[in-house]
Amino acid sequence: MLSALQTLELHSLIVISFTLRLLLRDGMLPSSRMAWFMVILTVPVGGAALYFLFGEVDLGHHQIKKHRQIMARLRDFAPPGVYRTAEDGLRAQTQMRAPFLYAASVNGFAPVGGNRGELMASPQAARDQLIADIDAARESVHILYYIWLADQTGTRTAHALIRAAARGVKCRVMVDAVGSRPFTRSALWTEMKAAGVETARALPIDQLLRVILTSRIDLRNHRKITVIDGRVAHLGSQNCADPEFRIKAKYAPWVDLMVRVEGPVVAQAQLLFASDWLKQVDTPLEAFSLDLTRHDGGFEAVAMGDGPTERPRAGPQMFVTLIDAALHDLTVTTPYFVPDPTVIEALCAAALRGVNVSLILPENNDSWVVAAASRSYYRKLLEAGAVIWEYRKGLLHAKTLTIDAQAVFLGSSNMDMRSFDLNYENDVLIEDVALTTAICARQREYIADSRQVTLDDIACWSRPRRMWQNALATIGPVL
Repeated sequence: MLSALQTLELHSLIVISFTLRLLLRDGMLPSSRMAWFMVILTVPVGGAALYFLFGEVDLGHHQIKKHRQIMARLRDFAPPGVYRTAEDGLRAQTQMRAPFLYAASVNGFAPVGGNRGELMASPQAARDQLIADIDAARESVHILYYIWLADQTGTRTAHALIRAAARGVKCRVMVDAVGSRPFTRSALWTEMKAAGVETARALPIDQLLRVILTSRIDLRNHRKITVIDGRVAHLGSQNCADPEFRIKAKYAPWVDLMVRVEGPVVAQAQLLFASDWLKQVDTPLEAFSLDLTRHDGGFEAVAMGDGPTERPRAGPQMFVTLIDAALHDLTVTTPYFVPDPTVIEALCAAALRGVNVSLILPENNDSWVVAAASRSYYRKLLEAGAVIWEYRKGLLHAKTLTIDAQAVFLGSSNMDMRSFDLNYENDVLIEDVALTTAICARQREYIADSRQVTLDDIACWSRPRRMWQNALATIGPVL
């Protein structure tokens, strides 16, 4: 058994070793570096173990190389117009020029016109339309979800795929290996496979020791993509689960927002699906049909896929670029709000220059840590002039950012460090007055079911509560 002096010496050696590792990491935010240093310093041995398991965003050299090879193959496979070239341009003076150019820089996709989209009336209506589209499919159905439950929604979707496979439609389903782990062990998963639906798990952890030694074990695929016949895409925040979300029923209903899209941007969503699928299943590229049909009068859009094998900090940089583009109104809905300092400062700067900045967050969050950390930012935002609403009729799970009722950024990305640094996410930037106006109206419905948080409310918070919230925000970079 180690003596007290030996224990202190061992702890000091561990702290020094991991501190040197932290200092050698280029590109790490100072706030993240300091947060991890505090964890390593204050939690003997355990802090170092936490850093070893969760401290570095790295899938391993083999996976990074494989990802780059797949992305290069997809770019060579895609017809002209899907990816941006040096000759491509954007409309000269459009207000959304900077956000479009930034989004295009992440995956290389070109902002494309000729798209059309429809906001689904409700999560139930979204699921009904998705199943109707699957039932009408003639060639292929590609689906990727972070969470798929064997509830009514999950069962209806699986049975629609089984029917499609029986008609000869090629159906490919991918789910996150952790987020949907119970589903991949269910009879429904087995039934789909037996019916001819191809299945795969994103970021599997079967060889746990290899995963621990070569990458972070909590890097997950949080994307939500459905592409039918290469022609129709369903994009937004909804997982394949009932709004009652039975695994966390006390926070229900989950309130989501989905958009059905047609046009060239669907090809980009198809390629994002393919980039994940090909990591697990060797499939001919010709299986991923790319329809570039443009619709008269259609809107400009570009898809964006973020993740640990893409450029670091792409998520927060995209949000800052969007926030900076707002001239009059900026409304954000997100369930998980633990942004980095650049995003907080951008929101405050927008409010201070006169933009009507509104944030709609859930009053009751399924993560008490995130809820507390989120509220640590309230005073700064309110003092800058932002308005904060807490939604009271369930867990507001929609992830939207609307700008001046003319553009919307939506998809799977939360405004937190997990989405910014750890998860694979997919989003779409759309510039269209009609669709954005409809989404703004949906955001106003959320506000009608929310309670406004004021500076007077914050003044009533106890000192222990404020200290607790600020303490959790301090370790926000490691949440």
